[in-house]
Amino acid sequence: MQPDLLKRHSGLVPRYTSYPTAPHFSPDIDTKAYVGWLDALPSDTGLSIYVHIPYCRELCWYCGCNTKATKRYEPVARYLDILLREIEGVAARVGPGPRVTHIHWGGGSPNVLSPEHIAKLADHIRRCFRLAPGAEFAVEVDPRSVDEDTIRAFAEAGVNRVSVGVQDFAPEVQRAINREQSFELTRGVIGAFRSYGVRALNIDLVYGLPEQTTERVRDTVTKVTTLRPNRVAIFGYAHLPQRLKHQRLIDEAILPVTTERAAQSRLAAVTLSAAGYRRIGLDHFVLPGDPMAKTQVRRNFQGYTDDQAPVLLGLGASAIGRLPQGYVQNATSVPEYARRIGTDGLATARGHALTDDDAARAFAIERLMCDLRFPAPELRATFGARAEPIIREAREFLARDTDGLVARDADADGVFTVTDTGRLFVRSICSVFDSYLRSGSPTIGSQGV
Repeated sequence: MQPDLLKRHSGLVPRYTSYPTAPHFSPDIDTKAYVGWLDALPSDTGLSIYVHIPYCRELCWYCGCNTKATKRYEPVARYLDILLREIEGVAARVGPGPRVTHIHWGGGSPNVLSPEHIAKLADHIRRCFRLAPGAEFAVEVDPRSVDEDTIRAFAEAGVNRVSVGVQDFAPEVQRAINREQSFELTRGVIGAFRSYGVRALNIDLVYGLPEQTTERVRDTVTKVTTLRPNRVAIFGYAHLPQRLKHQRLIDEAILPVTTERAAQSRLAAVTLSAAGYRRIGLDHFVLPGDPMAKTQVRRNFQGYTDDQAPVLLGLGASAIGRLPQGYVQNATSVPEYARRIGTDGLATARGHALTDDDAARAFAIERLMCDLRFPAPELRATFGARAEPIIREAREFLARDTDGLVARDADADGVFTVTDTGRLFVRSICSVFDSYLRSGSPTIGSQGV
């Protein structure tokens, strides 16, 4: 990868897990607005539920999640009581009609919950919502703090997909990010989940970490392939010490430069592809038999997903929801979240009501991120005349692209596809269609490579 090409296209851009992105949410969308949106949901709509657990046993220095390390269980128990109240409040507005097709617990580390509280939370969700047969129930786990009782509790609660955090197996990298976790420990946890009947396993990796090299990435990815997870995600580390104070503990002098980051990303992709994994979008890899390899992929706040539900309910501090009318986000801090639940039963702090232009651009950006193809015919079919300005922008971008990031698709008028070179910069390509970036509105982004 040429250094000048990397320099031109590796500036800070959003991850595009939503459009508009969260920095453009406003307090104008409050609990009253959220209640109105919930009340308007059709009784036959499909629901996806995200539950946020904002606690870990130990804080990793690279982490960009909304979480807090705690050695005491009392704050976790208090938070769970508040979370159960929010679940009741949201479910009361939704009613018994809609069916839940997907549940995801993230954090933080959901395995910070005791086995008893894992069962209590899962049971409460089932009592308050109607789950569809075969609904996926996924949780994120930190292998360093999960024991057999916790694994058994997740399995008995109905968990059928587990996402295991790894990042990198090199001891030098692990020390630099305050996350020491051996391959043997990780292999044991994955084996234990499988022994309890949880067969769908994901592994999360990160490139661009301090002390990382291409050889260390190759070694980590090779070890991961021996575990044969169903999915592997490889995220680029976002170093944002001005916003995340704990990242200031990382020595910037040992962060890989942009050319090295690009090499790590490409090497990981080549290694996984050679091991039989199919690449999805920017940074996900799946085995051929995984559902994500067989259906249209979507993108939400957890990354790429095969979840097709039109409504995402975000529960817990900082959780973001998506409804047909727009986005809502709960208060970020646990004390403020608790105060709002105690006062209103809900904790909406901000959000965004989608305009017609927002909806059309969100569609184009999501399909670009997922399919690596600009969807002009689908845009026209779905949005009519509102699609034309966006298609015109796509043609203009195609005409001025001198770096080979995209190529004209001869089978469909006005459509381009992202090339192998452009895949690394797909977020930068998507930013071309981000009207909020063009307006100079504030944004929070990460390095485009």
